[in-house]
Amino acid sequence: MTPKKVSVNDLMQTNYQYLRTEPMGKNFDPAFTPDLTPKEMLALGSFGGKYMTDCKEEFPKSWYQGVKLCHERHDPALNYFGVNASQPLSVWRAKGWIYHEDPRGWFQWYCRYYSGRRIPDEDQRQIKRWRQMVRHVAQIKYACRKGDATCHTKQRQAVLHWAYDSRKL
Repeated sequence: MTPKKVSVNDLMQTNYQYLRTEPMGKNFDPAFTPDLTPKEMLALGSFGGKYMTDCKEEFPKSWYQGVKLCHERHDPALNYFGVNASQPLSVWRAKGWIYHEDPRGWFQWYCRYYSGRRIPDEDQRQIKRWRQMVRHVAQIKYACRKGDATCHTKQRQAVLHWAYDSRKL
């Protein structure tokens, strides 16, 4: 595959460029097996409809088709489970979870990784963080009857934000 240069100019990044060196949705690290694509996550209702509303030029238009967005604010009613399962970006920054090239956090990293960008050290760090969410999946499985979408809704929404399909738990 011929690498493709992507230029980003949105509300949080100006003149940022990266290369897509892998085909979209392909050649993931074997340890990274998300249940959901970024498009599926957005379509289901994630991040209160606010996340990356100004990034439509960077990612395929199809990712945003039919997605309920709220440019003004985070609206938990737009989330699949109708609850707020997000922490403010300030918390993520304070805990050192934000990589400087992905100022919006894990989901931005995932969108770019899915799209073909590779940054080996950062990819390993983010995949490790993703794998740590399995403890929440286990808690839902332990505490809830399979398919009971009313049980642990905040935790279900949180794991959905990490590309785990909590509707199937």
